[in-house]
Amino acid sequence: MTALPDWMRPPRAEGWFAEDLDRLPEAPRHTELIDGALVFRVSPQRLWHSRLVTMLTVALIGQAPADVRVAREMTIKLDQRNRPEPDLLVTTADFDGDRTWFAPDEVRLAIEVVSPESAHRDRTVKLRKYAEAGIPYYWRIEDEDGAPVVHAYELDEPTAAYAPVGIFRDTLRLRVPFEINLDLQKLAPQRRD
Repeated sequence: MTALPDWMRPPRAEGWFAEDLDRLPEAPRHTELIDGALVFRVSPQRLWHSRLVTMLTVALIGQAPADVRVAREMTIKLDQRNRPEPDLLVTTADFDGDRTWFAPDEVRLAIEVVSPESAHRDRTVKLRKYAEAGIPYYWRIEDEDGAPVVHAYELDEPTAAYAPVGIFRDTLRLRVPFEINLDLQKLAPQRRD
């Protein structure tokens, strides 16, 4: 059995805290903190996922108002023991090139593009955690035979839970968190027959 490297050992008996992620240069890229445990992306990135995130980033930047920014692969410090990394987020925070995370009140929309290894977290854990942190909107994007399907949610503040807004397959038109009109078929890589 291979011994764990020293950097993988929590610095305290209570486990990892959100600020610890900034002090782990040996950790793989895209390391998240969920309930005080480090979560690593262990499977290779699929081209479908990468292309979809890139195209969606470009599309949202092109439609975002001047006071809104789109960031990819940045963590959200939900609390002391949770710092997940959505694929994309929409924020109203001022640009700071040294920033490594956003606070929940700075995030208007969190977007997760589901991959096989993240499916459970994206569909259940993150859905609940983002809602409890007060993030107003959440999108979960699934791969349906190569086509993106967006499951959009809006926060119901009294219950601190997300309510489904819709499931979008061909086009997505929403007025919140800003006016968004997407041709979803153009976001995904086209397969050659």
